[in-house]
Amino acid sequence: MGINGQDWSSYQAARPDASGLSFAFVKVTEGLTYTNPEWASQRDAARNAGLVVGYYHYPDMRNSAQSEADHFLSIAQPAVGELLCLDWEGYDSANSGVSHGNQLAYKEAFLRHLKASAPQRPVGMYCNADYWDNVDTTGYYQDYLWIATEGRPAGQPGVSANWLFHQYNSASGVDQDFCHLGSTGELRSWASSFAPTPTPAGHQPWPGYDFKLQSNEMHDGNIYNWQQQMARRGWQITADGWYGPASASICRQFQQDSTDHGWPLAVDGIVGAHTWDAAWQRPISH
Repeated sequence: MGINGQDWSSYQAARPDASGLSFAFVKVTEGLTYTNPEWASQRDAARNAGLVVGYYHYPDMRNSAQSEADHFLSIAQPAVGELLCLDWEGYDSANSGVSHGNQLAYKEAFLRHLKASAPQRPVGMYCNADYWDNVDTTGYYQDYLWIATEGRPAGQPGVSANWLFHQYNSASGVDQDFCHLGSTGELRSWASSFAPTPTPAGHQPWPGYDFKLQSNEMHDGNIYNWQQQMARRGWQITADGWYGPASASICRQFQQDSTDHGWPLAVDGIVGAHTWDAAWQRPISH
């Protein structure tokens, strides 16, 4: 299971062949002075082919991370359901003299500032296994990780991190990518969930899929909304959009509490339709 994509820069045509693809990442900017001359045409080609579109920035880590994030965002201007990404690597002449400590600080500052500036868009990081293993020390990549391990089978990047995208081959002259989600629609729904459709105050509609523990930890805006609602009900939960062991524990406690107070739910740690509805409709008991 999984879907295929590519990443495009000025080395590719203005309108690349999108046959068989579900998504494409387009290089937009590098540092504060370079813009891919083909990026808008490549974006339009991806959109017209029905692909999920992402945009990436290659850094000059001698500059201010905040300035580069602002510059990138001002040009990319992603639509709802489109992704933003930092291409975090520094083998070129501009970055090779920057210490690994400063490269790490740049990454942290760039992602946090970009997310604060574009909270309703997925913000993530691309890096290869060398950078992940030897330069990164925090494991922070904001909303998603795009990992590059050249020559490994698609979907087997060789890292234990909770990755979403895998760049696995560039032998054909264009980088080939894989996403472990099951369909274009699933990826689009995930990306769009960071900008949920406004609804009247009160009960939020169930998003249509369960939140549960899995090896690739679930993360999206709908989980964030549920966590916020649970916090409003008085549960000690962090609203970060990740459905991990802490959220599953709160879910089980809430399900048991609901059952004990005459609102029976399966105590399984899964936020399905009934548990979701109870978070908004059930009277607060504590």
